[in-house]
Amino acid sequence: MKTKISAEEFNSSWPKGNPNDAYAQYFTGQSHLAQIQPKNLAEGEKTIQNYANVTFEPGCLNNWHVHHGAHQILICVSGDGIYQEWCKPAIHLHAGDIIDIPEGVKHWHGATKDSWFQHLASHVHVGDPESNEWLEPVTDEQYNEANK
Repeated sequence: MKTKISAEEFNSSWPKGNPNDAYAQYFTGQSHLAQIQPKNLAEGEKTIQNYANVTFEPGCLNNWHVHHGAHQILICVSGDGIYQEWCKPAIHLHAGDIIDIPEGVKHWHGATKDSWFQHLASHVHVGDPESNEWLEPVTDEQYNEANK
């Protein structure tokens, strides 16, 4: 099956980044990570709100997980993706879509089967301590249903 957006066709103004090896155990498939530095800040200067660009290859998704002490904000910038909260229908994502994930909500996100996908991810602190709780992988059945 031909991918909707192939590696050769994938053209984004956002950096793809390096393989996301530090978190590979929490992903099915290959993801890439690029930290985003505001242009007006010098190297080493901190921003009040960090952003990372996560690039998902076709079929790549993360495990179910929960953010404690923070909302997660996803700003979709390229390709086609999926976001799903536990016991809710999947939401298909495209460039320009924004997802606000409340603190404590079990969810996953990633690319569709046939497309690359990029989103900027940020966290808005709402309490201490701030942490991610990584859970079980999304089942093939759950992912296939979400791709419909």
